[in-house]
Amino acid sequence: MDRRRFTTTAALALAGLVPATRAASEGGALEWPGQRWDTVRSRDAGWNADELRAVDAAARELRSDAVMVVHRGLVVHEYGDVRRPLDLYSVRKSLLSVLFGIHHARGQVDLQTTMADLGIDDEQRLTAAERAATVQHLLQSRSGIYHRAAYETSEMAASRPPRGSHAPGTHWYYNNWDFNALGTVFQRCTGADVFDAIAADLAAPLQWQDFDPARHTRWHQEAVSRHPAYVLQLSARDLARVGLLMARSGRWGHEKLVPAGWVDESTRIHSMVPPGWQGYGYMWWTPLRAWPFWQRGGGDVFFAWGNHGQFLFVDRARDLVVVHRTTGPSLWRRPIDPEAVSPLLARILEAVPVA
Repeated sequence: MDRRRFTTTAALALAGLVPATRAASEGGALEWPGQRWDTVRSRDAGWNADELRAVDAAARELRSDAVMVVHRGLVVHEYGDVRRPLDLYSVRKSLLSVLFGIHHARGQVDLQTTMADLGIDDEQRLTAAERAATVQHLLQSRSGIYHRAAYETSEMAASRPPRGSHAPGTHWYYNNWDFNALGTVFQRCTGADVFDAIAADLAAPLQWQDFDPARHTRWHQEAVSRHPAYVLQLSARDLARVGLLMARSGRWGHEKLVPAGWVDESTRIHSMVPPGWQGYGYMWWTPLRAWPFWQRGGGDVFFAWGNHGQFLFVDRARDLVVVHRTTGPSLWRRPIDPEAVSPLLARILEAVPVA
């Protein structure tokens, strides 16, 4: 995705973790999927059938491969093949953010640990200033470490600032070096491989249906960096379980898998993406001017975004999760960015039953 316009000097101060103050579906029993999702007829759940037909029309216009809508823990609408594992592209980063929250709660991750403390380096060698960047800076994509990185698009490389141009924590740039190095950081802090942690901390408790670690994970290594990209494939219906976990503030059934405070902190705005289209947290996005029709209170709405139209939308206030997937690049499909997908999302919100 083209993020050349998404570079800015930070305007927001850091804050500590705070407990969540909202709860999904207050006052009623919560529905949770077991080994399989439970479905409900959209009409029976109060959804607008005409608007859902318009959702499908928008999906056909986008050449979407899968759309899944989960409301109050039940599947209310599906389009395409929601069972097929597809490349997550940059949505992988939001899943890693969830893993950091789990292991931060276990006392294995200190956000103020520096690259120097962890012995993190790279082919071009980190300067003393770069080695002062913290784990938190990398999660925010504000490390100030501007090295070449694996799995980097040409747009990202073209917009990379010069080395040494910004101190750690002072500037936001969508930086694949930060995201890939976090895979190395995670292993050094926890002793666990990222993919092993995904299988143990997410796939198992959330009961992913279509995930095979041997087939759907791979490391992407390039000579330009010591830090490979962690490439992951996931089906729409398994990704929706991650969305429900986040919509319910880290709760899954009777268990608290992720601290509510981490969900709040990782999805709040740490950096404003010019010209105010989105905000950025710990590898999660927040819609601002991009979707004026879908804005709630702070921390209520956020999303994961990957290249070629991979989206996971979470609306905690409505207890609503929406997944949008494609098979990847295509000559027959126009680029699907937040602006392109907005008509589909607007139709979904029009179909939601009135509270």
